[in-house]
Amino acid sequence: MKNFEKIFPLFFVIVIPNIIYVNANFFKSMHITWGAKHALLQDDDLQLMLDETSGSGVKSKRSFLFGTIETRIKLVPGNSAGIATSYYLSSTGNQRDLIDFEFIGNISGQPYIVHTNIYTHGTGSKEQQFYLWFDPTTDFHNYTIHWNPAEIVFYIDSIPIRIFRNYETEGIPYPNKKGMRVYISLHRAENWATKGGLVKVDWSNAPFTAKFNHFRARACKWNGEVSIYECASNIPANWWTSPTYRQLSYAQMGQLNWVRSNHIIYDYCLDTQRYKGQMPPECFKAQF
Repeated sequence: MKNFEKIFPLFFVIVIPNIIYVNANFFKSMHITWGAKHALLQDDDLQLMLDETSGSGVKSKRSFLFGTIETRIKLVPGNSAGIATSYYLSSTGNQRDLIDFEFIGNISGQPYIVHTNIYTHGTGSKEQQFYLWFDPTTDFHNYTIHWNPAEIVFYIDSIPIRIFRNYETEGIPYPNKKGMRVYISLHRAENWATKGGLVKVDWSNAPFTAKFNHFRARACKWNGEVSIYECASNIPANWWTSPTYRQLSYAQMGQLNWVRSNHIIYDYCLDTQRYKGQMPPECFKAQF
């Protein structure tokens, strides 16, 4: 991925009037929100566990509006059918915005599915799904969300897999007016995840464990409605608003096309049966 900015030492915060750019590790940035007995949070490492009694989850202490959120994940190995690992940004309330990575487990020998979605003003149904081109359970891999006033880009190991561009001026909602926290969880999802819920969790393999490290939020801190203007202002301090980050480079476009030609398995914009011909308006817009 492009060099989004120099990595500053742990616990170091760059302060500019009314704008704070945060770069810190898991322990400083996150707290456990549920399943405390099934979660271990230490320094720059997070471990979440799932058994028949509970899963576990964490969320960031701060909310953000624009920037880059990244972490490295080693997913549940073996038979992970019916299990979902979630990593997403979300605001709160019925009209929430959300930018979502979900990793859907499968029976042994079958690939994980990467499920992505975007909500604006409480409405989602913008799913795209992919098979990974590697085994995500044998080592850590980087999963990044880059979000700015022009576009949202999902990356895996620095390779872009999906773009959602801002067409708000044409009446298409875009998440740009609500601060969002980062959420990570490991939970049972056997009612919908693997083969539409047909394959259930094999609890004889429990406990299931997912591991995370290198959490970085190089992002603009949400400080209320004033941040809508401050975080979107086209000033040098807001590096994510520079022309470099408004569109992918030629090389990145090649990577994106490779992923979408070989690894995408579902795109809501191609599901004419689902929408009975009344496709969402963004499906007629250029996203790349």
